[in-house]
Amino acid sequence: MRAHYLQHVSFEGLGSIAPWLAAAGYEVTHTAFFDSPVLPSPAEIDLLIVLGGPMSANDEQLFPWLAAEKQFIGESIRLGKSVLGICLGAQLIAAALGARVYPNAEKEIGWFPVQFLDSEAMSPLGLPAAELVFHWHGETFDLPPGARLLAQSEVCENQAFWLARSVIGLQFHLETTPQAAENIVVNSRHELVPARFVQSEKEILSAAPERYAAVNRLMGNILGYLHRP
Repeated sequence: MRAHYLQHVSFEGLGSIAPWLAAAGYEVTHTAFFDSPVLPSPAEIDLLIVLGGPMSANDEQLFPWLAAEKQFIGESIRLGKSVLGICLGAQLIAAALGARVYPNAEKEIGWFPVQFLDSEAMSPLGLPAAELVFHWHGETFDLPPGARLLAQSEVCENQAFWLARSVIGLQFHLETTPQAAENIVVNSRHELVPARFVQSEKEILSAAPERYAAVNRLMGNILGYLHRP
């Protein structure tokens, strides 16, 4: 089995996904668009993971590789591959399937709750009714055609979706570890401008170990659902 991940900046990596993939026996490869934007054939992979990043899914003029990336994501979905998108990754899935990506009414940065909505999905995905999760986004998306809304928050209606039972998009970060949170704060602290849904650096980094463990368990549940031995 081969898992391939798409990475947009060096400071946003797999987090808790890495040990899960190792334990599940995956060969792991990746495309680092900030270094060498070379993509494999979608037919050669079993699981595609699209990570986050500070750019917009609409920034093709600034980052020309975004067009090829969206085409690659779309082809992977058409081939029936398991696909997971996180934050920018979810927005890229939406864009690849023809949905609109645009600025949210407010930025959402820090630890805020989401409510999970799809009772049919909650059982196989092992999701609770609600969870306090890590956010770092200023944009949102319309649901792709045929997708079902999976989660929402007070400030962002479309927080997660699933499609054809093999594609899941998450606006929030369940893979976040203490080191991952520190990395994104260090590299993106300029975005921590006080607002209703923007926490301070101290608030973000003071999350208890149990908080990280809880979201990482949910990420493991979702990966287990997408896993196809």
